[in-house]
Amino acid sequence: MKLSHRLALIGVLIALSAWMLIPRTVKERRLVNGVSQIVETKREPIKLGLDLKGGMHVALGIDESKGTVANKSDAIDRALKVVRNRVDQFGVAEPVVQKAGNDRIVVELPGIDDPERARELLQKSAYLEFQITDKTGALERSLPRLDAIAKSLGGVVAANTQATTPGTAATADKSLNSLFGDTAKKTTLNAKDSTKKGAADSTAKDSLALAGGGVFTKAIQRGDMPGEYYVGASDYPTIANLVARPEIQSALPPRKVFRWSNDSAVVQGNVYHMLYVLDADPMITGEVVKDAKPQQDPTEGTVVTFELSNEGGRVFKRQTSAHLKDYMAIVLDQLVIGRPPVIQSPISTRGQITMGRRDLQAAQDLALVLRAGALPVPLKVEDVRQVGPSMGEDSKRAGETAFALAVLLVVVVMIVYYRFSGFLAIIGLGLYVLYTLATLSAFDAVLTLPGLAGFVLSIGIAVDANVLIFERIREELDRGKTVRTAIDEGFRHAMPAIIDSNVSTILTAAVLYQYGTGPVRGFAVTLIAGIAASMFTAIFVVRTLYIMWLQRKQGAAQTLSI
Repeated sequence: MKLSHRLALIGVLIALSAWMLIPRTVKERRLVNGVSQIVETKREPIKLGLDLKGGMHVALGIDESKGTVANKSDAIDRALKVVRNRVDQFGVAEPVVQKAGNDRIVVELPGIDDPERARELLQKSAYLEFQITDKTGALERSLPRLDAIAKSLGGVVAANTQATTPGTAATADKSLNSLFGDTAKKTTLNAKDSTKKGAADSTAKDSLALAGGGVFTKAIQRGDMPGEYYVGASDYPTIANLVARPEIQSALPPRKVFRWSNDSAVVQGNVYHMLYVLDADPMITGEVVKDAKPQQDPTEGTVVTFELSNEGGRVFKRQTSAHLKDYMAIVLDQLVIGRPPVIQSPISTRGQITMGRRDLQAAQDLALVLRAGALPVPLKVEDVRQVGPSMGEDSKRAGETAFALAVLLVVVVMIVYYRFSGFLAIIGLGLYVLYTLATLSAFDAVLTLPGLAGFVLSIGIAVDANVLIFERIREELDRGKTVRTAIDEGFRHAMPAIIDSNVSTILTAAVLYQYGTGPVRGFAVTLIAGIAASMFTAIFVVRTLYIMWLQRKQGAAQTLSI
């Protein structure tokens, strides 16, 4: 290759590297509150990892408290996709979501400012179902058996009310309505708000229809719609504990299930929790939800609108057509959201969940998990660690100090030992640093503390190739060869050793990247990028500098400072 071509290639790479390392504002498409928008963001050339920037480390494991999971590895693989989708929509810059072993997921969220919200989103199941409320009086017919089972269990009480409370008690003016709508119109709840005085009086009279008997008969009161029952705040811990037991669930007729509401009502100054008996087979599930968006409605408050897939819309329309005038419960993670609306007309592709006085962030979170999908298995947080920004800044300063000292020592050794040739190697080393950082920026790699260690290590590897070349040139000069011939022979004979050593290191780093976790992978990425850049600078750049130097010298009897 001609010298002019060599210089042009080096110049182009320098220009591209400088361009990659300049901070600038870029336009990119992102999800903002569930809506895909083009936004302007400041592009950081080198993205810092959790240990350098601060943030949150979470380890998630399978929660087997509700049942044993047969194939944990497959379940974690499926859960990994859902968690990754949720994290991507959460808006964290450069998150790490990966599988650890066969039964854990590791999530790293650099720079996160709301760790509690992130923790809740990561382990939320988000399994959405649409179920018809029971209209056969299944609970009334099962009361004697339920009372008998409760009596046989003897002394079963809720020791921890918070552990069984599905939702917070609502104030008297909290909205209990859930609204659904088709493309052109909405289907509204055909029931009065029980917190209003007229409805409260009616509810108070109807709720006493079930009298006498055992624990269930005394505690449960009939609600305003089929399948709805009220449980007083004082009785709620006991009933909640009983309903959660498999013996009680199995006492209901086949294909019927208990589900608590996430809401509560105030009737004549008393707080009641709502318990529903539903058809076990859902009309559709959240698997057919194609999109979900949060909104603030001036009349209905905070809502989440959702859109079904074409197939889901066809199934939903057929099911709702068969259940006109029936009440349909919206069940999320086995909790009924608000009060079930009555189906006034067939519903196809669009719907709406009203969240009352909940804030917009709650609607954003619900829309996010609906879009990302439900977890195939329940997850629990096994380990969570916070890395503060100050701690990350200390690590960053320590890494920068180590890098500066390493470069300084390499410069001193190379110049003292190899003199002019060492100076040429230092020029190549400067370009090596530039090329390596640009490579990391181009691939959007995240620089972690182990990655910074790999970068420092690769500096020594970068000059290692020059050491091999320089020693071979010395040997050729000792044999009496001219400077030009010694340089050519030195590069040619050193090449096999350089390639062998660097390829073996790259293979080792590739294994670390394939099977390692976050910090180990960060080390491997920077090491591979550094080795690739070092081979180019040591072999191509330094050789080009030698050629430039030789062309400036006339004759073949030059001496080389090496």
